[in-house]
Amino acid sequence: MDQQNHEGLSVAFATADLNRVDQHFGTALKLALYRITPETAKLMEVVAFASEEMDGNEAKLPARLNALSGIQAVYCMAVGGSAARQLIAGGTTPIRLDESMRIETLISEIQHKMTHDPAPWMNWVKRKQDKEACDFEEVLNESWEE
Repeated sequence: MDQQNHEGLSVAFATADLNRVDQHFGTALKLALYRITPETAKLMEVVAFASEEMDGNEAKLPARLNALSGIQAVYCMAVGGSAARQLIAGGTTPIRLDESMRIETLISEIQHKMTHDPAPWMNWVKRKQDKEACDFEEVLNESWEE
């Protein structure tokens, strides 16, 4: 899911039931991928995975990492060090929760932060989007002579 337009955020939630964040990233049964703006939230896709053991085997990570292409943050109960490094390298900020929370509640918190007190990862996303928009404007303004 490559959502790179400049409105809103693409956020994933590690979940078993699509209602709560209640899964470790590396063994999440599902990733619910949302597009969130200050006014709306839309479930874009649900990516399901086979049940996995928490055994330190990193073979299960590539499918989960690939599912997050274009996603700016993933909320989960836990994430291993290697997975966290790979997420960050791919442009996705892992956000670990101390306790299970309803996705609806998290979306409301994200929407509030978007307009009132953006989290550092939100500021990073905005700077990146602004730079990409500026770069695109430069390309549009270039001379296109043959």
